[in-house]
Amino acid sequence: MNVLKQVCKNKAALCCLIIIATIIILGILAPYIAPFDPNKVRIIRKYAPMSAQHWLGCDHLGRDIFSRLLYGIRSTLFLSLLTMIITIVIGAIIGLISGYKRGKLDECIMRLCDIMLSFPSQVMILAIVGVLGVGIENVIIANIMVKWAWYSRMIRSSVIKYSRKNYILFSRAIGAPHSFIIRRHLLPNVMSELVVLATLDTGWVILNISALSFIGLGIQAPTPEWGLMLSEAKNVMMQHPMQMLYPGIAILIVVAAFNMLGDCLRDILDPKEKTA
Repeated sequence: MNVLKQVCKNKAALCCLIIIATIIILGILAPYIAPFDPNKVRIIRKYAPMSAQHWLGCDHLGRDIFSRLLYGIRSTLFLSLLTMIITIVIGAIIGLISGYKRGKLDECIMRLCDIMLSFPSQVMILAIVGVLGVGIENVIIANIMVKWAWYSRMIRSSVIKYSRKNYILFSRAIGAPHSFIIRRHLLPNVMSELVVLATLDTGWVILNISALSFIGLGIQAPTPEWGLMLSEAKNVMMQHPMQMLYPGIAILIVVAAFNMLGDCLRDILDPKEKTA
């Protein structure tokens, strides 16, 4: 509650939070808000301009762009959030166990993390998708496999730092169960760092999913997705530039909102990290 009050007092954070919440609500209510079926082809309306009927015009197949943008929230943003949630859960569990137990288990986990982090993330994602095949499920798996090691290492560092606190040493001395110490002491302490890291990384995941869809390795047509919409519009970029502008602006707004929110949360939760 205290963090929420501080976010509400921070105008930049509150603005970003409102933008993200509004976009999520629009995605949830897309079936009720969208004026047309996003996949309905009407060649007679090919490249129709903006009008009272088609607010943002139509694409090369006569599909309503505004409806496709609304449904694209589900494919782009919701799948990115799902990817981040799974990655955070896996990374947090492994990081907590590694940092708390230490010893040989910690060494094995950290060496595995070193191996995973030694490869460039984009190359790893392309390699995994190339092996598993095209499809959004494999894109999600690839992003999780690339990021879990980074989160595990970050959480492990935080756990080691907080494990030396007096109240945790006291809990160990009186024989408190390990599960109790992790759940009641360590997890609440690292949660704020998790939130900041996840918020900053959500924009990265959105860009990854959109980029893979753009090059044909992610979500496949006719499913509406912002990166796929950019790919479909690139061939007529000079004749109909607005076809690329709408999904491009949508990606820009969402990614910028998450990045700015992450920066604001970092400043709120750790004032010492503020830059002059």
